[in-house]
Amino acid sequence: MKKEIIISGFGGQGGLAIGKNLVEAGMAEGLEVTWAPSYGPEMRGGTANCSVVLSDKPVGSPVFARYTELIALNEPSLVKFEAGVVPGGTVFINSDVVTDKVSRPDLKAVYVPCSTIAEEVGNPKVSNMVMLGAYVAETKILKPETIESMIHSMFTGRKAKFVPLNIDAFHRGMECVK
Repeated sequence: MKKEIIISGFGGQGGLAIGKNLVEAGMAEGLEVTWAPSYGPEMRGGTANCSVVLSDKPVGSPVFARYTELIALNEPSLVKFEAGVVPGGTVFINSDVVTDKVSRPDLKAVYVPCSTIAEEVGNPKVSNMVMLGAYVAETKILKPETIESMIHSMFTGRKAKFVPLNIDAFHRGMECVK
């Protein structure tokens, strides 16, 4: 098993955090992993993406030209990266931000209303956790409990109060693809 994933969106949407969570959870489950972020000079609003590899065998390179999955958090990401998804791959789309549909019939598209669900749970900043939940539920590559553990370790001290909100968003994302 080997998943090569591009996660892309505007800076501030939490795409890099999705990737980091996937990698840390993958390591916790004994997988071989890589995480390579790429972002423009802007803090928020500029483009940001990361490449993630999750594998049960050693990873030869963190760089890849074709990928098994794309998580597109905004319109430019879908336009830029859809062509690189391997035939039979899956594209996860934040359907509240991206109005286009996947154009290739050889891809599976998973449309996730991340912003709507994040608003429903009480904070628009957790839309990335909604997408993370959808990804985990659809691919079944990682255990939900491992991601929950990662969320607990991300928010400690004064930020511990955000754990229930993020776990709720994660669960709601999982529910939307079941």
